Amino acid sequence: MTGADLSRAMQPRINREWVDDLLLAGPDDAVCLRLDRPIDRAGLRRLVAERETELRAAGLADGGTVALRLPPSLALVGYLLAAWRVGAQVSLLDHRLTRHEVDGALERVAAQFTVDPVEVDAHRLRGYAEVVAAVSARDGGRPAATPHALVQFSSGSTGASKVIGRTAADLAAELDRYDRLPDFPRAGERVVLLASIVHVLGLVGGLLNALHAHAELVFPRRLTAEGILAEVAAAETPTTILGVPFHAELLTSAPGTEPLPGLRRMIVAGELVRPGVPERFRERFGVPLGTMYGMTETGVIATDLDGSRLPSVALTHGLRAHVLGGELWIDLPASPYLGLADPTRFVDGRLSTRDAGRVDQDTGLVTVLGRLDSQVSIGGLKVDLTEVEQAIAGLAAVREAVVLHSGGVRAYLSLAEGAVVDDVRTAVAATLAPFKRPREYVVLPSLPRTATGKVVRAPAVLAAASAGTGPTTEEG
Repeated sequence: MTGADLSRAMQPRINREWVDDLLLAGPDDAVCLRLDRPIDRAGLRRLVAERETELRAAGLADGGTVALRLPPSLALVGYLLAAWRVGAQVSLLDHRLTRHEVDGALERVAAQFTVDPVEVDAHRLRGYAEVVAAVSARDGGRPAATPHALVQFSSGSTGASKVIGRTAADLAAELDRYDRLPDFPRAGERVVLLASIVHVLGLVGGLLNALHAHAELVFPRRLTAEGILAEVAAAETPTTILGVPFHAELLTSAPGTEPLPGLRRMIVAGELVRPGVPERFRERFGVPLGTMYGMTETGVIATDLDGSRLPSVALTHGLRAHVLGGELWIDLPASPYLGLADPTRFVDGRLSTRDAGRVDQDTGLVTVLGRLDSQVSIGGLKVDLTEVEQAIAGLAAVREAVVLHSGGVRAYLSLAEGAVVDDVRTAVAATLAPFKRPREYVVLPSLPRTATGKVVRAPAVLAAASAGTGPTTEEG
């Protein structure tokens, strides 16, 4: 049964059959995951059965709720699939959250049970952890009030996270969209995963799609440039690297020119790619840097997997996009939000992306122009902060940049080795009109990032990061 068939057949409820049909089926001896050791499908099915027995013994039942707070690990995969086989609603909490953040999230989702680490063998630059976990009942938890199988939190790069639910049918439909992408990993291929499986890119585009497509999913032993490339070089099997733009920049800066005969392409998502990075990636590795556009609410929306449409992307199968007042909206059958939500985010069957964009009426290609709130008026003149940010981020003197408007245009940036802020100011003066130029440059050792690897854009967070870093410089 295909993802599309299962999506149409499912009733609007939490459903366990999809796990067996779409994710766990396949030859017993086929390797599907590779962490510290290869895991074949028979081994994965045994692990899921063991975790399912454990969850049921703790009291989790069909229609129940459980929150998983585990680092990327075989344990996380096992408990996730097992909870879905029980028929439970699973909330995924990033293991890097503070206790305060975890408690707040648990209150919002009212989980009946939690799965937390008891022992963790991990390293900051390791792509996975070895985890012993325990299941605990939680006072005040409630059964699922909606048919959503998955509950996630948005990245919160611009403010408070939103609680987002997705049904099993919705996830199956997204897997069907991946099925229809000819350049996405297929059976017999490998995926080296750099994105976290707690968030939508790593979870659906990485873990769930690899299981569904019968590709081997590789979690790197080391998340350094050398470690990632070593995983790619470990086999000549066609290999795709899946991550965020930061990872692409990391790899292009890696020393050496060793051949990587298995590397097919890298695919990134999560934020706009800096100017020049796709060209440098192709020059360095001889393969394309593909891009995807999506949201936690929808999963993948549009793609340019071979780099031929840059800066545009093509909508995936079955999705429709509209531009209303300069903003990109996506058709959805129902609101993805749980609990209280901004009523302007989902209106009349359409989801607000909060991104500025345009849709070519002849080709249907979508061009994402950046966050809608990046367009401001300065002295009566319109300034697109995304344009300013891309111009600064594309400079050789700049490693990364965020541009905000707070009483004037302000650029937060980290500099390349040996560069000084005057280099940036001089280059910007030759590139941008005076009314677009930042009034203030705040230089940081590195910009704060969310758990998904996105640069944080919340003014309070950036201001806190800049406290104590020394004086900022202002345009004369």
